[in-house]
Amino acid sequence: MPSSKDGIMVILSSPSGSGKTTLVKKISSKNNYSISISHTTRTPRTNEVNGKEYFFVGEEEFKKLINNNEFLEYAKVFNNYYGSSKKSVLDNLKKGKNIIFDIDWQGTEQIKQKKLNYQLITFFILPPSKEELFDRLSNRDLKDKSIVEQRMKQFDEDVLHWKNYDFVVVNDDLETCYNQIINLIETKLNKTKSNYDQNLIEDHIKNLT
Repeated sequence: MPSSKDGIMVILSSPSGSGKTTLVKKISSKNNYSISISHTTRTPRTNEVNGKEYFFVGEEEFKKLINNNEFLEYAKVFNNYYGSSKKSVLDNLKKGKNIIFDIDWQGTEQIKQKKLNYQLITFFILPPSKEELFDRLSNRDLKDKSIVEQRMKQFDEDVLHWKNYDFVVVNDDLETCYNQIINLIETKLNKTKSNYDQNLIEDHIKNLT
């Protein structure tokens, strides 16, 4: 059983453009969470800093880390690799630090399969509509329309994985979504009843797909 002194793991996943990275930063800035900073082979976006948003590495170096079994999870997304450092995460959990992850469904499944001796709470974040998602992707640092179209197409596949998460939250308003996540974490940790309504989520999924 997990010790009460150990940290917990919280995962936020979402189709690209649903706002999980913004939510992860907001949760970590206002609560006792350290962000698990992933390694990635993708090119930094404007204003991204190495060691802050990601550890930016080449593909050869990333594959060496895979071969050395240094990742708790890793995945290839849109032709780039992403991975969470096993040592960093486990060391922090043992020190009682809560860790929040900004990873996709592939990484989430890998962590779940490891059945680590730490409490894990998983969230899948959805946009309010496909139209809103398209606007967010278009306004982000994605000037190439083909990239936006590729991510919109990937959305239909990614959204199918919502059933594998503890909770699904719609990010229509950032503050509302943030508060809902925090409340759901508290109910899960305290084993109290929440007002989470899966029927509403299922209806929203049908509208999105």
